[in-house]
Amino acid sequence: MSNLEQGCVPSKELTAQLEHDAHRAVEAEHKMSLWQSLKTYPHAAGWSILLSTAIVMEGYDTTLISNLYAYESFQRTYGVKGADGKYQLTAAWQSGLSNGALVGEILGLMLNGIIAERFGYRKSLIGALMLCIAFTFIIFFSASLPVLLVGEIFIGIPWGVFQTITTTYAAEVCPVVLRPYLTTYVNLCWVFGQLIASGVLKAMQARTDEWGYKIPFALQWMWPVPLIIGIALAPESPWWLVRKGRHEDARKALQRLTVPERDPDFNADETIAMIRSTNEMEKQWSEGVSYWDCFKGVDLRRLEIVCVTWSIQTLCGSTFMGYSTYFYEQAGLATSNSFTMSIVMYVMGAIGTVTSWLLMGKLGRRTMYLSGQATMALLLFIIGLLGLVSPNNSGAQWAIGSMLLVYTFVYDATVGPVCYSLVSELPSTRLRQKTVVLARNTYNIVGIVTNILTPRMLNPTAWNWRAKTGFFWAGSCLLCLVWTYFRLPEPKGRTYAELDLLFEQKVPARKFKTTVVDPFAAQSQSEEKISKIEHVEVAEKI
Repeated sequence: MSNLEQGCVPSKELTAQLEHDAHRAVEAEHKMSLWQSLKTYPHAAGWSILLSTAIVMEGYDTTLISNLYAYESFQRTYGVKGADGKYQLTAAWQSGLSNGALVGEILGLMLNGIIAERFGYRKSLIGALMLCIAFTFIIFFSASLPVLLVGEIFIGIPWGVFQTITTTYAAEVCPVVLRPYLTTYVNLCWVFGQLIASGVLKAMQARTDEWGYKIPFALQWMWPVPLIIGIALAPESPWWLVRKGRHEDARKALQRLTVPERDPDFNADETIAMIRSTNEMEKQWSEGVSYWDCFKGVDLRRLEIVCVTWSIQTLCGSTFMGYSTYFYEQAGLATSNSFTMSIVMYVMGAIGTVTSWLLMGKLGRRTMYLSGQATMALLLFIIGLLGLVSPNNSGAQWAIGSMLLVYTFVYDATVGPVCYSLVSELPSTRLRQKTVVLARNTYNIVGIVTNILTPRMLNPTAWNWRAKTGFFWAGSCLLCLVWTYFRLPEPKGRTYAELDLLFEQKVPARKFKTTVVDPFAAQSQSEEKISKIEHVEVAEKI
């Protein structure tokens, strides 16, 4: 396999010294070990973790609303009485409530792509948290399904802000080696939110009055105020400040994110030079920073990759996890056992996310995405087979529950967390926020479709597929696997400038790992033709 080494022509504004400093910063990042990065960037890791904690709120509520469908007091208040004398929310209202927040998120995401780029990540996130406080009142005091639906739509708007800012902030404040860990931490926050919601519902299960579901709703007020205080003290992203031409502020922000004296190879001025050089290089290839620019040139390929990568999170069958308690009930387990199994499932998810941190250093993002989807397709097929006999077989019912636990572990060790790393790394830095917004909205649109289909698949008053739904999602997962093999590149160990050059040179996805590039080659070499270098492999770095 041949390799590629190519320089780029620097803009006239960049001095030779700036280019030299940028080159040294890239070399320093490649040399930096994980332990050294934690010593040098401890504050960046801490601030990133704080901002990402906002995702716990979203994971909590999305799990809360879908699992309340199996909650007796909630069913009795909002459901209809069936022929068997039991109350159930209709499949239509289940789809409506689950999709309500997604509709709000689509609006919030589109606004966020403009607001975050104009006002910065910190101010945008603080504003979204304030809206969460206000909109939770609608959900808490809702006395009917239409009012509850309105509350879900409104609260989805600030969630749209959380979904992208937390990931892009993590991707911009840390070095290459820390990038996968801090971006995938977002998935762990999702799992924490899901686990807390399941634990709260399990604790409230004995209550038969309206407080059985109102108390879980009210707990959403405990998050925003502490987060607002913490985020107000956090430094802004140096990349955003450079894009705004505030180079001195960017240097000060970088100093707040690091402890320079702990690494003799680290130099704040050189790192800012790298950020400036990358920004100028991208401006040569794509001057605009609007949504429309995401659909032009090489950015269109990057947009396609992140959109499909994020959609795979849903299309691989993870919808089962969101409806876990309800799914367990429809598979035949008792309600109490269903809630217990959901808690165990989310614990497995947390363990899986931590496991992904160990695997990324050895396997890379692309390999984990491929292996995860292949394994999940097999597990879903087994769930479908068990669903053929589960209605009258307690052993098959527990086997289905066990397979879903294994599925959850595999998902949260591969596709779940790795997705956040991929979608934050693969867009260009100037269009990252808007590209991630479009990708997340694609995910939300796919989520609306799956939230329409899944209740009908599981609900006994609709299609009543129960666990046989596994066959459908196994097929969907296999289709995703084919796309991943041909289209998903490996960003492991690459700086953003290197990724820019790989996309600009139209390197095939399967050759990203072994192609050598030097984005900051000396200006005297910048006009040379692409040279072919045989038998060279890129050093394995995170």
